[in-house]
Amino acid sequence: MNTRQVPSPSSVAQRVKEIRASRPLVHNITNFVVMNETANAILALGALPVMAHAPEEVEEFARMAGAVVLNIGTLSPELIDAMVLAGRAANEAGVPVVLDPVGAGATTLRNESARRILGEVDVALVRGNAAEIAFLAGEAAEIRGVESLGAEGDAAGTARALARENDCAVAVTGVIDYVTGADRTFAVANGHPLMGRITGSGCMSTAICASFLAVAEDHAAAAAEALAAFGVAGERAAGNASGPGTFHAALYDALDALSPEALRAARIEEVRT
Repeated sequence: MNTRQVPSPSSVAQRVKEIRASRPLVHNITNFVVMNETANAILALGALPVMAHAPEEVEEFARMAGAVVLNIGTLSPELIDAMVLAGRAANEAGVPVVLDPVGAGATTLRNESARRILGEVDVALVRGNAAEIAFLAGEAAEIRGVESLGAEGDAAGTARALARENDCAVAVTGVIDYVTGADRTFAVANGHPLMGRITGSGCMSTAICASFLAVAEDHAAAAAEALAAFGVAGERAAGNASGPGTFHAALYDALDALSPEALRAARIEEVRT
């Protein structure tokens, strides 16, 4: 019987405290659309971002980082080469790698790139929407551009299948987020609809997950804690927003203001499978 503690509001608060105390470097090879947003989210949480893409330096940054994010949102063959270099260097240094397979299932280049990274890099966590995760797991999904229009089947079950196949943690985000690891699955019920009305909320959630993985050994639990913290920030930001524009700015303020009191609203449950 598994007696390990389920992530809770107190564990989320403790993890945020650890991030702010240690200020881990999070190395992002990410998309140009949301690079600024991602960096601001990491800073607001309390970690340190670096957005280094040049093949000549990605290995050095990966080795000194607390976590590495590989995000294929605006990709090119050269950028994927740099991601593989960074991922392998991170593996050698024992640094967790987080893959965001943006738009996987939409084009051949994205599909091949996501699969190449999973095949050549030891990924600690894959974070994607339902359609991206379903595609990588070999299930039916519908994507328009880089947006998910839906996926057949059970999101938690799909995440577990992909986790088993790649020996990693998997987070599938949506109205309810599901995070699964080797033998546990968590459901996270925090967030707000306005998070889906701004560009980059998914990419920001990936970067927040990487910040949590930088200070944790249990990747699945850390990802669940990260998504709960990000969701709480979204809920609090929505209370101070009149629409997507003001929400976007309020989200950074809410991440910066996360406190043990605010994080009492974190809603994480273990899903029995």
